[in-house]
Amino acid sequence: MDPKNPQRHGPYYKLAYVHRGKPVCRFVRADCATEVQRRLANYKVFREIIDAWIALAIQRGTLDWFSPRPGSPTPQRSRRIAPAKHPLEPSAS
Repeated sequence: MDPKNPQRHGPYYKLAYVHRGKPVCRFVRADCATEVQRRLANYKVFREIIDAWIALAIQRGTLDWFSPRPGSPTPQRSRRIAPAKHPLEPSAS
C-alpha cells in the first residue's frame, strides 16, 4: 500500500438489504460471494412462494367473507353497519 496514493484492491462484493425498516450494508468476502448468491436465489424463490400463498389467502378471504353465498337472497341495497358504542358491546343493527 502506498500511503501517499492508496489504491483499492477490488473486486469488492457488497450485500445491501432492509431489516426491520433499517437499511443494512455489508461487505462479503470474495470466497463467500458464490454462496451468498446461491442463498439469495433460494430466498427469492421462497419469497415468490410466500407472495403466491398470500395472494391465494386474500382471494379465499374475499370469497368467504365478501361474496354472496350461493342460494342466499341478494340484498336490494347495501346496508351500513353502525359502529358499536363500546368496543365490547354489540352493535344495535
